[in-house]
Amino acid sequence: MKKPGVWLWAAALTVYAFLYLPLAIVVIFSFNDSMLNAEWVGFTWRWYATLIHDGEMLQAAGNSLLIALLSSACATVLGASAGIAMHRYRFRWLPLLVLTPVAMPEILLGVSLLLFFRQVLDLTLGFLSILVAHITFSIGFVAVIVRARLAGMDESLFEAARDLGATPWTTFRRITLPLILPALAAGFLMSFTLSIDDFVITFFVAGVGVSTLPLQIYSMIKVAVTPEVNAVSTLLMALTLTLILVSTRLAPDVLKGRGAV
Repeated sequence: MKKPGVWLWAAALTVYAFLYLPLAIVVIFSFNDSMLNAEWVGFTWRWYATLIHDGEMLQAAGNSLLIALLSSACATVLGASAGIAMHRYRFRWLPLLVLTPVAMPEILLGVSLLLFFRQVLDLTLGFLSILVAHITFSIGFVAVIVRARLAGMDESLFEAARDLGATPWTTFRRITLPLILPALAAGFLMSFTLSIDDFVITFFVAGVGVSTLPLQIYSMIKVAVTPEVNAVSTLLMALTLTLILVSTRLAPDVLKGRGAV
C-alpha cells in the first residue's frame, strides 16, 4: 500500500488546524488574567471562580442539565422502540417518519416546532416546549444506533427462544435487551450531548424567563467575548468530548456502522 505523500499530510494538518486551533485558543484564553481577549497577560483561575458565583449562568446550566437528562431518557425509550420497529417491520414510511428530524435543517425544525406549539397547541413557550423539541430531534439518532445494533445480531437466537417456548416479552427481556444495552447507553449519551449543546432549535422554542447554557452564552457574547465566556465554553467542550468518548467506548462497532455483537 502506497504511503501518503507530503502534500496529503500537509492538507490533513491544515484542515485539522482549521478545526481545532480556534478551540485551543478558547481554552487557553479562559485562563487569561485580563478582561479583554486581545493579548495574553498572565495565568489565572479567577474566571472559573467567577462562574461559581454567577447565578444566571448556574441557573442556565441547571436548566440545560435537567432538560438534557429528561429528553435523553425519553428519547432513548422512544428511539429504541422505533429502532426495533424499523428492524422487524419493513414499512417503507416508518424510516421516513423516524429519520426526517435527523436530516431536516435545524432552523426549519425550530420554526416548525414553534408554529406547532403556538398555532396548533397554543402552548406557552418555556421549559416544556424545549423538552419536547429536544426529544423530537433526539429520537432519530437513538433509533439509528439501535437499528444498527439489531442488524448485526444472529436471528437464530430469537428463533431458538421461540422454539423453547419463550413469550415475546421474555425474549425481549432476556435476549434483545441485554444485547442492545450498549447501543441504548450510546444513544442516551449522544442524545444528552446533542441536547446540552443545542442552540438553534432551543432559540425558537424557548420562552421568556427560561434560558439554557447555549442561550446564556449567546446573550453574553453579544456584548463582548470575556474570559468568563471562554471558561464556560471550555467546561461545556470538556463535557461534550467526555460523553462522546464514553459513547464510543460503550458501542464502538455500532457507531462505526458495523453493528457487530
